[in-house]
Amino acid sequence: MTTANRQITLAHRPEGQLAQSCFSRSDDNPAPTPGEGEALGKVEWLSIDPTIRMWMAMDTYLPAIEIGAPIRSAGLVRVVESDNPALAVGTLVFATPGWQEYAIVTERDQVVPEGVDPTAALSIFGITGITAYFGLLDIGRPTEGETVVVSGAAGSTGSIVGQIAKIKGCRVVGIAGSDDKCSWLTNELGFDAAINYRSENVAAKLRETCPDGIDVYFDNVGGDILEAAIGHLALRGRVVMCGAISQYNDSAPSPGPRNLSALISKRGRMEGFIVLDYLKRSGEAIQDLATWLAEGRLTFTVDVMEGLDSAPDALMKLFDGGNTGKMMVRL
Repeated sequence: MTTANRQITLAHRPEGQLAQSCFSRSDDNPAPTPGEGEALGKVEWLSIDPTIRMWMAMDTYLPAIEIGAPIRSAGLVRVVESDNPALAVGTLVFATPGWQEYAIVTERDQVVPEGVDPTAALSIFGITGITAYFGLLDIGRPTEGETVVVSGAAGSTGSIVGQIAKIKGCRVVGIAGSDDKCSWLTNELGFDAAINYRSENVAAKLRETCPDGIDVYFDNVGGDILEAAIGHLALRGRVVMCGAISQYNDSAPSPGPRNLSALISKRGRMEGFIVLDYLKRSGEAIQDLATWLAEGRLTFTVDVMEGLDSAPDALMKLFDGGNTGKMMVRL
């Protein structure tokens, strides 16, 4: 008997705010058949990340998702049928299965070691942790005593960035979207200060909380907050461009930031990066992250929704600030 493979696919490209109409549900597709050297896996967890919104809309560093194809997404897959001894039945694999119940995995995908909690594999030891680690340390290059500011600081990547900066001896200021999130950053994660961008003047609060300027600004949001951070950079300050979630739903290009010329007098540097460039070095990050986690110097938080049908709501939750920590779906 053929196994049905429920999917959530792209109905049409989003324009402006994401809506349920962008997604289509299909219950009658057959599960794929593994070829030589491949395995079939049942999807157990999905990673919900802002970049999915970009993949739905346009070509980026990856081609746009095709209309009618499952929504592209990283996740964890449990092997149920295999033609590869390296992918034995029962093995948990980190892959890019998309929003569906079954997917093909190969040796190019990463086997999750036994005993690793799935939420950790998908967050602190997954793309989230690796992004935070290399984005801050390789691109931002903070040194002890410097001031690091993180936007989207209560999100999956930002919360890890701030903690790594503290481990490296930096003073850390987080920017988030509620008083509860700001309290979590300072009281639970050890940030030195936090700014509520919804209720406070970000530029004024940056002047107050960073009297000597910003040495490293880790940007997850773009827009007006990026402009405010550039305006308060210290001499030779660095801007790490990781994401621009405040602009992903915009129907027209953003007009700013308008003060890029400030980088000239500040001798500042802005650099974007894609975590895919660092995957071959992921072992370096995982070793340090695991050590800090075991020592109690680092923690991670997850926001879990249940069931494949909840994936669209989980993605939209990222854009209204409803999540704290890593957003994921358990099938």
